Amino acid sequence: MPPLAYFKKQFVPISECKVSIMTHALHYGTAAFEGIRGNWNEEEEQVYLFRIEEHYRRMFQSCKIVRIKLPHSLDELCRLTKELVSRSGYKEDCYVRPFAYKCSEVIGPRLYNLEDDFFLTVTTFGPYLNVDKGAKAMVSTWRRMDDLIAPPRAKVAGVYINSAMAKTEAHENGYDEAILLSMDGHVSEGSGQNIILVIDGKIVTPTITDNILKGITRDTVLTLVRQELGLETVERPVDRSELYIAEEAFFCGTASHLTPIIDVDHYPVGNGEVGPITTQLRKLYFDVIRGKHPKYKAWCTPALAKTVKA
Repeated sequence: MPPLAYFKKQFVPISECKVSIMTHALHYGTAAFEGIRGNWNEEEEQVYLFRIEEHYRRMFQSCKIVRIKLPHSLDELCRLTKELVSRSGYKEDCYVRPFAYKCSEVIGPRLYNLEDDFFLTVTTFGPYLNVDKGAKAMVSTWRRMDDLIAPPRAKVAGVYINSAMAKTEAHENGYDEAILLSMDGHVSEGSGQNIILVIDGKIVTPTITDNILKGITRDTVLTLVRQELGLETVERPVDRSELYIAEEAFFCGTASHLTPIIDVDHYPVGNGEVGPITTQLRKLYFDVIRGKHPKYKAWCTPALAKTVKA
């Protein structure tokens, strides 16, 4: 079966989905998007879409900020996503990309007097970073874009040039990932993930006002820490030097899952290996997103219709 997409309000082979080279979003980044994981549960033969409603609620917020009107309700978006994944027939981890954009074919940076459109794609998608061995990170020379410049709390296409520059710098310097600081020098986030530290046995993470994306995986992890591990969580400004003395650290995001950080700027994090809290959290997290933890099953939406065995 050829890869499918939802485009112009119908399900079609992705090869048939075309936009003009004059499309406004292509020139000015006037688009909002999401990334939704579909996690394969081998025992149940099911793909579970993780916290799909929360992803679409955030997308509505992103679209509001950049004045894009989504053509579907929350329920319709969830239904279309399940149908696309089901039609695609994946029996492995996959990744859904909802994308809303200014489709007018005009020149000039603006958000008004432009038409909007929407599409959905899905593809297979393995680990974004090495979730087993951990990642080596560098503090980027690029700063995280400030909210007074562009909205970091929204997943807006044009804003991600900031992430692309930082990620490329890290790669070219032999690191796996970048850590960006806010304009005032506090730790913000990775190029596409939130960051969480273990300091004095507490879970510490930058605040929303340090220009981070309000991550759904971040919220998931903080909830699991409080409810399952019984550890204190602290959201506060984090200094750069705290990256070097933290007992443990990890990235978390839809693409990255929960990826340990074992080195920052050639400073080993802890003993330079994956720490015990990170190890415990990672196992718990993967059970949760695959629908294997009854307490959090409501976060998991089955995408595949159940077949009755004879």
